[in-house]
Amino acid sequence: MATQTIQRPAADLEALFPGRFVSVTSFAHDGTGFATPLWAASDGTRLFALTDLHSAKVRRIHHNPRVLVAPCRASGELRGEPLEARAEVLTDTADLERVRELLTKRYKLSYRLMMLVYRLGRRLHGQSSVAEGAGVAITIEE
Repeated sequence: MATQTIQRPAADLEALFPGRFVSVTSFAHDGTGFATPLWAASDGTRLFALTDLHSAKVRRIHHNPRVLVAPCRASGELRGEPLEARAEVLTDTADLERVRELLTKRYKLSYRLMMLVYRLGRRLHGQSSVAEGAGVAITIEE
């Protein structure tokens, strides 16, 4: 039986993922799941997050867009049941700006401070202050 994508209202997504973090489990070639806590924001129909373009999670999502998402703590400890979803990697500049706007709107000063700390950390390690970014768009399925 085929999986059907459900467009959820923003209120539903905010109720399902009320905390700061969302656990996104992506799957390797052999089916092993790897969970990562991410900050995410909704546009009303999908969840969006930012990550490093060269991260393992991006490679796994390119190979297999099936993911599990659940509300979680910063440590990755789940706070709810995982839901089946499909993820899409976004690399277009306009898409990345839109994701940044959504994250800034949801997390306000906290997001700006985290990005400042992130950039300073990269500079201290001799890396460019901003990594090549990728957005992750997540659509919940039922």
